[in-house]
Amino acid sequence: MSDPETAAVEYLVGVRLREVAKAEDYLAAEDLELHVGDLVMVSTEGGQTVGEVRRPRRPLPDFKRDRPFQRVQRPATEAEGHEWRERREREKRAIVTCQHKARDHRLAIKVVDVEFTPGARRTTVYFNAEERVDFRELVRDLAREFRARVEMRQIGARDVTKVMDGIGPCGRQLCCSSYLRKFEPISVKMAKTQDMPLTDNRLLGNCGRLKCCLLYEFSLYEELRARLPRVNTPCQASCGGGGCMNGKIRSLRVLKQSVIVGFPDGTEAEVPIDQVTWEGRAHIQAQLK
Repeated sequence: MSDPETAAVEYLVGVRLREVAKAEDYLAAEDLELHVGDLVMVSTEGGQTVGEVRRPRRPLPDFKRDRPFQRVQRPATEAEGHEWRERREREKRAIVTCQHKARDHRLAIKVVDVEFTPGARRTTVYFNAEERVDFRELVRDLAREFRARVEMRQIGARDVTKVMDGIGPCGRQLCCSSYLRKFEPISVKMAKTQDMPLTDNRLLGNCGRLKCCLLYEFSLYEELRARLPRVNTPCQASCGGGGCMNGKIRSLRVLKQSVIVGFPDGTEAEVPIDQVTWEGRAHIQAQLK
């Protein structure tokens, strides 16, 4: 059993295997001097391959010591780096070639990315299509073009946007291209809970689907909304020195934790929730405790 004091110190390094992929954490030994932009050989499920360092090394946190990280084996040689860069350039040219071939076959698809395996024995073409397409002739044509086995892999609209990258309406890089690891289901309910107009096109992201950021504050809105009565609930509202007046909930102000109360004389007023009573309030408060 090795002595903890003499055991080799290991670090985490962020390495990406492709330009369109996210940088994943790999274990690196202390004696490896690695910097952002360096090419390294890493272990993967399919064997060793070249990757690019995208995040500098940092200490391995205690809570991650039991996780099964792949390892950085060594820096890539000059020849390995040259082959990696050359393959990336061929992949970029192949995207254009695949798109032209698809048009020749009158296929309504959008070629997003092409991946060559080392040795160019297999080619994976990533594409998006709105409808089902028969690409058998295209595969045979591309196999002759690349002299390799061709696999067509369809991806969704969100994945296309993730690969293509872009700037969101917030002025920052798209979440899916910058840091999101996986896509979570986004529903209309999330927009309703946050009082967003469902006919507003601003709810849609660059991919044409509901924005991923609708999920970020959804749980908070659900928690705050659970403390409020439903719209059209009869209530009593405290209106300063005028005592309590009967009314009905017209609308909610979730973040402000207040409600708009409509009174029998046709007037309305915004009242903090702690000054409103309604049937069922005690039950809600008991559930929140």
